[in-house]
Amino acid sequence: MSDFRIEKDSMGDVKVPAQAYYGAQTQRAHDNFPISGIRFSCIFIEALGRVKQAAAAVNGELGLIDKEVSEAIQKAAGEVIEGKFDDDFVLDIFQTGSGTSSNMNSNEVISRRANELKKNTDVQIHPNDHVNFGQSSNDVIPTAIRIAAVLSVQKNLIPALKHLQKTISNKGDELSDVVKTGRTHLMDAMPVTIQQEFSGYARQIELGIERLESTMKRISELPQGGTAVGTGINTHPDFGSKFASQISQTTGYAFTEAENHFEAQATVDAPVELSGQLKTIAVGLMKVGNDFRWMNSGPNSGLGEVQLQALQPGSSIMPGKVNPVIEESLTMVCAQVIGNDAAITVGGQSGNFELNVMLPMVAHNLLESIHILANSARNFADRSVSGLTARKENISGMVGKNPILVTALNPLIGYDLAAKIAKKAYAENRAVLDVAKEMTNLSDEELEKALDPMNMTKGGFTD
Repeated sequence: MSDFRIEKDSMGDVKVPAQAYYGAQTQRAHDNFPISGIRFSCIFIEALGRVKQAAAAVNGELGLIDKEVSEAIQKAAGEVIEGKFDDDFVLDIFQTGSGTSSNMNSNEVISRRANELKKNTDVQIHPNDHVNFGQSSNDVIPTAIRIAAVLSVQKNLIPALKHLQKTISNKGDELSDVVKTGRTHLMDAMPVTIQQEFSGYARQIELGIERLESTMKRISELPQGGTAVGTGINTHPDFGSKFASQISQTTGYAFTEAENHFEAQATVDAPVELSGQLKTIAVGLMKVGNDFRWMNSGPNSGLGEVQLQALQPGSSIMPGKVNPVIEESLTMVCAQVIGNDAAITVGGQSGNFELNVMLPMVAHNLLESIHILANSARNFADRSVSGLTARKENISGMVGKNPILVTALNPLIGYDLAAKIAKKAYAENRAVLDVAKEMTNLSDEELEKALDPMNMTKGGFTD
């Protein structure tokens, strides 16, 4: 048997691998774009399958395609959704800007499989005439982007962020009695508890979740039904609304037809907005990851406030060295998400009149950002935060010698005398309390109360 078969399209004959479910147009695109070797993710392929499945169901309901054809397409699309044909989605993401090649990839795979599933051998299911009926790549691809993004955010990213938020909050509660030196400008400042510091991290993540949720209404507006330029040419007037209802029913998430199809197809403003929120979350997690690295630094010559789990050897030449590898992984993910957002921003500017022409790149970068943020957040929670321990003795020693503790004495002895005490304590490497006993008329009881680091974390006056 030959390794190839001959397929035909409007441009002529094409050799296609014999076992491939895709056809001539996919093969042409595969040959035309040997760029990166990066293919679309499984979640995007699933979204394409969902588009084709819902479109076939609605077109069948409206009587626009034969019932048996509709059912066969739905079954074949269901197998695409399940991932059975992921290997047949062979195209590079750097292709035609509309994603037409990938739309035809899905049409060809589904039509070939649907022809195997149908019972009536007299009907030949066509990739354009049936699978793509009432659709255009110009509404299919932006619709698939939005469906994939919603599913990925709702199923993966938000749950991962909630898990991280809870893990950080729980660790803070566990260490609520530990007072450490606060830092501003990387310099010693007034004391805080680890719980207070961690509550700030948890709130960052909580706000990130809220930001994501706020975008869902706009990213859930589907362009499907606008066809080529937003006018809805060659499709039923009710197709868009029925399609959105069908997608909502099959996914369990609320989707609506785009309020304005010209906006929905000419721009990727909603994906750009979502990417911006992903970038904000990445910026926040970058800060958290780097704070953890600082707190763990040492173990002898750094801050040495916390100890992270020893997960793997840290050096090929220095025995016993252990590095904050999870935090480094997290911060690299954050850098990638920030970079992806820059590319998506440029992509968002690349719409001309009725169509954006960087859809595949926007799709890939947006979905990659969601995917790696979700995985990294969960990994950070499970392999770093949950196993963190406080080096209480080390922390306590640093807090006691923190010259900034004299700030609490300002209301009692004035700024100038407090400054002299701070300088003397720092110069002699002594505890502030001991120096204050020598340089003020306050009783030991008054000084111990005023200079109690835990009291300082509660705000207000200490006297």
